Amino acid sequence: SVLSRYENQITILSDYLEEFPETDEPVWILGRQHHLNTDKSKLLLDISARLWFTYRRKFSPIGGTGPSSDAGWGCMLRCGQMMLAQALICRHLGRDWQWEKHKKQPEEYHRILRCFLDRKDCCYSIHQMAQMGVGEGKSIGEWFGPNTVAQVLKKLALFDEWNSLAVYVSMDNTVVIEDIKKMCWSPPQSSSAAHSSAHLHRSALGRNKNMAGFCTGWKPLLLIIPLRLGINHINPVYIDAFKECFKMPQSLGALGGKPNNAYYFIGFLGNELIYLDPHTTQSFVDSEENGTVDDQSFHCQQAPHRMKIMNLDPSVALGFFCKEECDFDNWCSLVQKEILKQQSLRMFELVQKHPPHWPPFIPPTKPEVTTTGA
Repeated sequence: SVLSRYENQITILSDYLEEFPETDEPVWILGRQHHLNTDKSKLLLDISARLWFTYRRKFSPIGGTGPSSDAGWGCMLRCGQMMLAQALICRHLGRDWQWEKHKKQPEEYHRILRCFLDRKDCCYSIHQMAQMGVGEGKSIGEWFGPNTVAQVLKKLALFDEWNSLAVYVSMDNTVVIEDIKKMCWSPPQSSSAAHSSAHLHRSALGRNKNMAGFCTGWKPLLLIIPLRLGINHINPVYIDAFKECFKMPQSLGALGGKPNNAYYFIGFLGNELIYLDPHTTQSFVDSEENGTVDDQSFHCQQAPHRMKIMNLDPSVALGFFCKEECDFDNWCSLVQKEILKQQSLRMFELVQKHPPHWPPFIPPTKPEVTTTGA
């Protein structure tokens, strides 16, 4: 009976076209602009291409004896998976990649999907995220907030050599350009001296060259900015800046929702946010023998949900993906121009240098431990 509360019928996309109002206002989805009057079908295809992770049931018990479903507690973990999956799609397939039912997809797509299957040996599974959350003070089955899920993804990414992401989670509403560049130009698992050397002398060494096994190229950046945009309700002064973030080509949307009810926000129309909702319980899906995944249940094939932006809980986390250094430089310029302009109350700060009163920034490295789980 508990599970049945979270059941939803997955309905066909075309039945829900009328859910979007007739309007001349543009719809923004993860850095792309759509017009309902002229390309509603393109808008819906863009939305359905996003990987959609929901509650699942009948997977192997977490930790061997824990829950075999995340219904009722895993919604923020699923939203974190969706944001990360969007980064991986941009990394391997590009932002303009489209999904179509029954169409053969590249191997990279299935490999991305396998990262998130509900198995203990998949690097971003519900098992790995829940167990890594224990180190963040969250017992298995406990609800996560946006910052906790960001910290968990940051730690799990250290074990993910295929995607090789640099995950930066901002502290104190402050993004430090110097620290991000230091992290993204660092060779893997090298000493701090080599970190510094690679950063300072990368042009001399040559970008994307492999020197003695160290890659000196820019490591693709997943940037997550946890924010508190008010006390009990979102402060209206932040709304325009919040919406601007969805217009940026680097946008991965936002994690947030309402208390104990997480959504993955992917865009907006007027003063309504558009989101993917993880509160549907589906059965566990495993990969086939050939490595492909039956992906029908991993794409939301109905018009997405909308909510008034003023109903948003003030605790959120913004996400951005910068595949190359020029993407990050462009993002910094957009932030200066669109987010920090003429605002008495800034949503977050962007600074060039590491604040002197902070502890030194050391790019995270994979722990030197032998592990079979998280």
